[in-house]
Amino acid sequence: MTRPVLALGVLLLAACAAVVHEPVPSGVPEHYVGRKAPRPDGLRLLPGDRLALCGDSITEQKMYSRVIEAYLATARRDLGVSCRQYGWSGEQAGGFLRRMKNDVIRFRPTVATTCYGMNDFRYVPYQTDLGEAYRSNLTQIVRTFRESGVRTIVGSPGTIHSVPPWVKTARGTWEELNLSLLRFRDIAIEVADDEDAGFADVYWPMLTHGHRMRALHGDAFKIEGADGVHPGWAGHMVMATAFLDAMGLDGDLGTIEAELTPGGMNVTSRDGQRAFRVRDGQVLPAGLIRVIHDRIPFAVEPGDVRSDSAMAAGAALTDFHGRFNRLTLRVTGLKGSVGRVTWGGKSKDFTSAALASGINLAAEFPDNPTTPTFAAVWKAVGEKQAYETRQIKTLFRSKEAKADMEKVVAESQTEFLRLEAALKAAGAATVESELRIEDPAAR
Repeated sequence: MTRPVLALGVLLLAACAAVVHEPVPSGVPEHYVGRKAPRPDGLRLLPGDRLALCGDSITEQKMYSRVIEAYLATARRDLGVSCRQYGWSGEQAGGFLRRMKNDVIRFRPTVATTCYGMNDFRYVPYQTDLGEAYRSNLTQIVRTFRESGVRTIVGSPGTIHSVPPWVKTARGTWEELNLSLLRFRDIAIEVADDEDAGFADVYWPMLTHGHRMRALHGDAFKIEGADGVHPGWAGHMVMATAFLDAMGLDGDLGTIEAELTPGGMNVTSRDGQRAFRVRDGQVLPAGLIRVIHDRIPFAVEPGDVRSDSAMAAGAALTDFHGRFNRLTLRVTGLKGSVGRVTWGGKSKDFTSAALASGINLAAEFPDNPTTPTFAAVWKAVGEKQAYETRQIKTLFRSKEAKADMEKVVAESQTEFLRLEAALKAAGAATVESELRIEDPAAR
């Protein structure tokens, strides 16, 4: 072997050795070998950011995008981030590249998420030409955004549950197609690394949770949705948490601390919660705390955690409350082994040890005094995102738009601004509640 060839072989081996792979989770076949996904290095959102949520039909379902926007408008409303949803059914990265200046950049986003690959891989076992076309288009998307001052978080495609019957050119087994999608996921990581962009790993958690739930419930639970491609609420919660994680959000909605003393109770608070023992200059009755919530918990819709159509199932799979929805109450100074907490007319008993270490009010009291405000925001987000799809797909593609695009944009913005104002009004509402702490042993 000549020295140049030997040197090249050493370099290739070193490059392969340098690639770090994700640990294969229990229950997932060992041949699912994927690159280690990069982690965010802190919060990737800036105050006042304008977030563009871009993708194919899975984005156009307006489910994970709705979760993200509602979360930012409530749990992190202190950031003042606004959102627009730009999903387009059947779209590949190349299709978005061709329309992104007209449909997205004209509205001056400052940060964008992308979620492509599901249509780009054409529902066939991995083909190098398709993978490289995806890489090229995705790279150009990130660069086009950057040229316009937009930071990008590149989302990977997810997984599928079955070969879609509506794609007549699809071929290969279900597993061959998921392994092909894994290659596309790794390409998305490489593009994010090469272009210094963020990365949201949609594929790996869907792979992990999909295998886990099939082991528990069989094929009745489809994290990828009833048609095997378009997730229900469980899958979309998994997707949303992947993007929230990539944004560097730490899930801390604030802490309220109550110290019971012989003379009464000392109260402190921080990070999105303001707690007081007085109202209008008057000390509140014993055990009562007045709270102003600057950060509002995300209200997960209740449902069967065994159902792929239930938001609650996705929240349970991803530990949503523990990772992204922590409103902590910490109580010390209890005389007995149990303390009672009442919030919004509902009471629960907790051990003194649990209260001393901190309980998550959002998880323990899912229906609470902040829920009506969240419901108003959730409704407003749904109405606004529905109009965003109509604006981009119908109004911007009308014969009137072909004649005068700028006129259609200006006219269609009137309704958008009305819906945006309604959302801002819902999210800006002052939310106040009362907590009661009782020590049964002190009676």
